[in-house]
Amino acid sequence: MYFTYDERAVAYLSGRDKRLGAVMARLGPLQREVIPDLFAALVHAIVGQQVSMTVQRTLWQRLCAMLDEVTPSAVLAVAPEGLRSLGLSGRKVEYIREAAQAVMDGRLDVAALREQDDAAVCAALVGLRGVGVWTAEMLLLFSLQRQDVFSFDDLAIRRGLRMLYRHRDIDRERFERYRRRFSPYGSVASLYLWAVAGGALPELRDPAEPVRTTGRKQRT
Repeated sequence: MYFTYDERAVAYLSGRDKRLGAVMARLGPLQREVIPDLFAALVHAIVGQQVSMTVQRTLWQRLCAMLDEVTPSAVLAVAPEGLRSLGLSGRKVEYIREAAQAVMDGRLDVAALREQDDAAVCAALVGLRGVGVWTAEMLLLFSLQRQDVFSFDDLAIRRGLRMLYRHRDIDRERFERYRRRFSPYGSVASLYLWAVAGGALPELRDPAEPVRTTGRKQRT
């Protein structure tokens, strides 16, 4: 399943910002996978902390194979040693099991979170050990599919802004101006800025990064 957005979002953002609109027209629709089940998405996020996407994918596949279905009861049915045997650190195992216990105890009502606003969801999630603001915001986007997530803590989004708008720095004040410009479709803007930051438009470079040279002397 992929994050869904429609032509209204594209039209709105294109009307608000010609540069972003040109990027959207050039790249066309983007697909980013989502995990609709919020608990599973939370576990996936914890698994991926401080590791590469390749390692995250491997660990996630191992966990899914062991549990069959990533649910709180399935997690708690496995001893911590069993989870660590997959390659998960002891700290991550603690975070995952504590989140599962919070759901089982009713301290974290994942069904109710779907009906709450973004701020309330973030507040509930960051109350869990191992979940920071950025993780909570990514869960808003890549699980709950909220349409207006634009994370200052995401380095790639700030890099995409620098590349697209030729800024050497994106401080909080400047970032908030872009957030207001893209709202209520900050999530869609995020998708395209991630693509820009990832090199989807090779002619764009990051002004904050030094220009690479070959090191060869020019002949005279």
